[in-house]
Amino acid sequence: MGYDKDALIKYRKERSAESIQEAKLAIENDMLFNAENRIYYSIYYIVSALAIKNNFSTSKHSQLLGWFNMNFVKKKVVSTELGKIYYSAFEKRQKGDYEDLKYFTREEVNNDFLKMLEFVEFIEKLISE
Repeated sequence: MGYDKDALIKYRKERSAESIQEAKLAIENDMLFNAENRIYYSIYYIVSALAIKNNFSTSKHSQLLGWFNMNFVKKKVVSTELGKIYYSAFEKRQKGDYEDLKYFTREEVNNDFLKMLEFVEFIEKLISE
């Protein structure tokens, strides 16, 4: 069954916003692994909304990142700095989920949270155009 494109974009944007709130709560409760995970997912959901708007679909996280880099970073629609925010969040989520003895500091997570907010805000503007 197909979905209405606008409804799916709206849903993904809502998931991004929900993940931002979850990251904030995790930080407030010293759940730093969970915070890094939710920081990544807020970025993932907003980029997936952008992908839907641009008729791209994948279930692979690395493919979505590659598509974003090819179509937005390399074409200078998005700054390299914003591209690095996405890549860093992807890497930290991977390490947090799969590496042993990986730790995040509160300062690092707070910084990542602020960068994520900047990223999400910019991508929301692209979706609205």
